[in-house]
Amino acid sequence: MRLVGYLRVSTKAQADDGLGLDVQRAEIEKWAKAAGHEIVTWTVDAGVSGTKGLDLRDGLADALSMIAAREVAGVVVYRLDRLARDLVLQEQLLADVRRKGGQLWTTSAAEAGYLQDDPDDPSRQLIRQVLGAVAGYERSMIAMRMCRGRRRKADQGGYAHGSPAFGVQPGGWQAVPADDEQATIARIVELRSAGASLRAIADVLGVEGRRPKRGDSWHPTTLARVLRRSDLNPISAV
Repeated sequence: MRLVGYLRVSTKAQADDGLGLDVQRAEIEKWAKAAGHEIVTWTVDAGVSGTKGLDLRDGLADALSMIAAREVAGVVVYRLDRLARDLVLQEQLLADVRRKGGQLWTTSAAEAGYLQDDPDDPSRQLIRQVLGAVAGYERSMIAMRMCRGRRRKADQGGYAHGSPAFGVQPGGWQAVPADDEQATIARIVELRSAGASLRAIADVLGVEGRRPKRGDSWHPTTLARVLRRSDLNPISAV
């Protein structure tokens, strides 16, 4: 079948270094080859929580639009929690995929067994929903721990606003510009304004020795994020 591969990571750090996205893509490609399916295109939501709906997830919205237009037969995710980290949202999105005439696949053999409902075996739906509830609980616990940690750090006068975006660095209790990174942002905007693709920009930055905040090389999604922050709308992550 012709499928769209959907990738999502929650944190800016994962989006910036590209590792989470790269791992998901590699596993989906491996799964598709073994199953005899073709991934005809990819959509990405980088740095977007799995609790967010379609209004904040352009990549997922694009995948569903392709299903509705019969351009693909369905969407494949690395794990079900890449689709959603909230039980209600998970079931809503799964129903939406089906209403549009598509199917949802996951590279997890364990999850594949209960993605499709069976009136003769209601335990499938129960297991999927229980695991969806567990994923939501885990997300809430992580958020609680992070909130407490940031509160303690703020009480001690430290920077407590999460991982700084590219272009800024902690400066006491607030973020301040990072000169080297600001220069790189200006270079990215210059290259994009000249018509360079995101992959071409990544190559130029590598040659010039300009590195992202995390990792050794630039990822197109990272560059798209930098450009959005610079009020320059990227055409596409290609």
